[in-house]
Amino acid sequence: MSHQVALAFEDGITRFIKVGANETVADASYKALINIPLDCRDGACGTCKAFCESGKYDGGDYIEEALTDDEAEAGYCLPCQMVPESDLVLQIPTTSDVAKTSAASFESTLSEIRRISETTYAFSLEVDKREDLSFLPGQYVNIEVPGSGGQTRSYSFSSGPEVDIVSFLIRITDGGLMSTYMRDTAQVGDRITFTGPMGSFFLREPKRQSLLLAGGTGLAPLLAILEKLAGMDNPHPVHLIYGVNTDIDLVELDVLQDYTQRIAGFSFDTVVGDPDSASQKKGYVTNHFEPQHLAEGDVDIYLCGPPPMVEGVRHHLEAEGLKPQNFYYEKFALAVVPDAEPAAPAAEAPAAQAAADQGYEIGEEHASFEAQFDARMALELAVVELTMGKLAEGQLGEFKVLAELAGKTLDGEKFINAEEFTVTNDAFHEFLFKAVGNEHLLQAYRRLDVPALMAAVLRQEHWIDGAVDADHLGIVAAFEKQDIAAARAAITAHNQHAKATMAAASKAAAQ
Repeated sequence: MSHQVALAFEDGITRFIKVGANETVADASYKALINIPLDCRDGACGTCKAFCESGKYDGGDYIEEALTDDEAEAGYCLPCQMVPESDLVLQIPTTSDVAKTSAASFESTLSEIRRISETTYAFSLEVDKREDLSFLPGQYVNIEVPGSGGQTRSYSFSSGPEVDIVSFLIRITDGGLMSTYMRDTAQVGDRITFTGPMGSFFLREPKRQSLLLAGGTGLAPLLAILEKLAGMDNPHPVHLIYGVNTDIDLVELDVLQDYTQRIAGFSFDTVVGDPDSASQKKGYVTNHFEPQHLAEGDVDIYLCGPPPMVEGVRHHLEAEGLKPQNFYYEKFALAVVPDAEPAAPAAEAPAAQAAADQGYEIGEEHASFEAQFDARMALELAVVELTMGKLAEGQLGEFKVLAELAGKTLDGEKFINAEEFTVTNDAFHEFLFKAVGNEHLLQAYRRLDVPALMAAVLRQEHWIDGAVDADHLGIVAAFEKQDIAAARAAITAHNQHAKATMAAASKAAAQ
């Protein structure tokens, strides 16, 4: 019997492989032309070490130096030895580009367009070769907008991974590229291309009760999660709190009601931010947490919403002294550009939260902003492997100029201009992602939207770690010398200095 294994890479790309009976994950990966990290193939070196998010497997034979007992207990595994006993989700510690793979591309036909409220549309796609499309409930794809010259917008599946016709939700925004197409020109029968799946926001194997939190059309990935749960034997309670700005933004309530019949132990509440709403529950989703929803921390939280919504939930939990077992989030916002449409899965928080939207982020959070900075570091360490020794003299000169421009906004441990530092610092960090020429890596970096995090916290009067400027110059110097070890060391150290700066600024802002 074969099993499906999802290989989730650091740049957000997920590839699915079939692993046969008594076949190792590594062997199946290479048969599928996906070159995951591998060296000895004997369980002796640990090069292929990965983390198993969900599923059961026979870990195989290996030595302590390759994988310790504590690591194995925590969920780490060796793909060169492991044989699946169920479907698996593995976190692979490299990028899809390094593994010589990429997101799959699919052709489809627009099969349905529904206006489900004054502000929201639902649309469905009939996918060519549907059997080749696999995704985890909660993930998204990049959809090419017809007639846009190849421009894409990203949307989470609102349908489960087993249904034949895949569906999505879109909030209509004036001037938005996909909004304009869907509202004004889209016709059933239009041909649409998309790539994916992508994202680290997806349903893990349920081991305890779950609390699902949605903002606006951020309901979409949670509907996909609910559809998956409806087909599972899940003995744990599931509660959804669905927050929107106004009454007209509430959609798919009949679908949610249907899930209360299809999923044992499922319940939901709706919360409207508008104080004049007819809704019984108003304000923010955090206003309506009940003790049974949080189970004294023995709960997995799945949240799809903008940065203020994520931070609002986190701060509420901290204030209550509650630490959930897992806090998974998809964190995004509207881009401040003329074509002001979400560049990733669309959603919004209640009004006061949505006003602070700055960017988009996707990931898993266990320690506030630190996870975002660590994710940036992981991407940068990967891109170093792809760019070291390949930058032309002019590119090296530009890289150095960007480092120097960021430095000019600093004076030792003080900001000369905190706002300008955020902009120039982003230009410096983005440089290598542009230089490598891999659009997936560039978009993975942009989705973290570290500049939005920094802009929300850093102020002129705040302290900055004095090593930050030297770190930038040190990274450039390592590239000039083609010293990959020095570059990796400088990037790692810089991540610590950046997090120290953010921690101090966050503390100051809270006082």
